[in-house]
Amino acid sequence: MVFPPYVGIGGKIAHYSFIIFCGFVFIFLIAPILVIIPLSFNAEPYFTFTEGMISLEPEAYSTRWYADIAKNPQWAFSAANSIIVAICSTFLATLLGTLAALGLSQSHMPYKSAVMGVLISPMIVPLIISAAGMFFFYSNIGLAQTLPGLILAHAVLGTPLW
Repeated sequence: MVFPPYVGIGGKIAHYSFIIFCGFVFIFLIAPILVIIPLSFNAEPYFTFTEGMISLEPEAYSTRWYADIAKNPQWAFSAANSIIVAICSTFLATLLGTLAALGLSQSHMPYKSAVMGVLISPMIVPLIISAAGMFFFYSNIGLAQTLPGLILAHAVLGTPLW
């Protein structure tokens, strides 16, 4: 990589150290996936590496777990709920984010900083705090453990305001 002339040896070391650090983070995040994918094709009734899997014997591999997902109505219901929540919350978050951006871009909007603080708080406050607060609030108004409540929670946390 070609650095600008004003970058000293410290800047180069910092740059390469950052690249190495990012590489370790990437490996740390991806390595479990590289272990889980072969385990998902295991023919055994539990998740384990067998000698047949390590020696790449075809009878040690199976798609039984994927067939179970395809046949089980609970998985189909859960997948349908996830798709509904994803589509609705994405639409709602995009709509809210667009309207908020249009409103906040106006110089004459009253309480602009207070509104921005409220809208940006889901990114500042830890997720568990927001989730617990939403759960207690939704419990009081009857939205806890409902599809509309789940959609609203995901829309609020997914509103693009930064």
